Amino acid sequence: MPSDLNDSYHFHVMRRAIEAIDTQKAPLQLDALAAQMGMSAAHFQRLFSQWVGVSPKRYQQYLTLDHARRLLAERFTVLDTTLATNLSGTGRLHDLFLRWEAMSPGDYALGGAGLRIFWGWFESPFGPALVMGTERGICGIGFAAETTSEATMEDLIARWPNADFVEDPMMLRPWVLTAFGARETPEKTPVFMIGAPFQIKVWEALMRIPSGHVTTYSEIANAIGHPRAVRAVGTAVGRNPVSWLIPCHRALRKSGALGGYHWGLPVKRALLAWEGARADHETAAALR
Repeated sequence: MPSDLNDSYHFHVMRRAIEAIDTQKAPLQLDALAAQMGMSAAHFQRLFSQWVGVSPKRYQQYLTLDHARRLLAERFTVLDTTLATNLSGTGRLHDLFLRWEAMSPGDYALGGAGLRIFWGWFESPFGPALVMGTERGICGIGFAAETTSEATMEDLIARWPNADFVEDPMMLRPWVLTAFGARETPEKTPVFMIGAPFQIKVWEALMRIPSGHVTTYSEIANAIGHPRAVRAVGTAVGRNPVSWLIPCHRALRKSGALGGYHWGLPVKRALLAWEGARADHETAAALR
């Protein structure tokens, strides 16, 4: 993995490759994709497989809508049994590198008044990411690949309209490096959840879904003790301010359809594909 998320040449190549794959209606041949990246086919294949865990051809298979349906059929996890079966204890992804706490309901009602929120733009495997955080942890991640940087900024600022926003990417950089897998350290990435009590219950349930697995909105409703609140759960999932780390992309409809995604369905497909590929790679490695 690279030592610097912004300056890593290979990181930028992989980000562009994933974007190129995701924007094509038909699968890209290896030679054509490598040429777009300015590399030989053999070198690109090695580099891509090293980063993502599978070949470009296999990764493109993960981006199909059928992949979501297979996840629901093969890796559907009932949240009430997730912890008991230790499903989240084997992955190397961000599940193992998080700790979280939540703002009190009273403080949340103030709309961020008295709260200083630092922000900065970073590159991620899923396009430009706006990251926000307090001294207690990351409180917002928004992706701008399918929107605009202005719209993403306005969206997150509107969550806490009374907060004091300070541009300071260097303050956030260590957490971001770990969050996007550019640096693995024994320290956990702190997440500071700012939301209403019901929303936080939903977000905590999302964080119990193991990487590479999925669940449904109705299962989340059951897990938080509100089985009839499926619509409200869907709204809370959509209002998740910390994309990727609070994995709202792992929530699907019962049919296997992706449902909506606040930052665009292509980003959701990329998130699921990345996790599915890495999870399969790790499972195969463990069985060797």
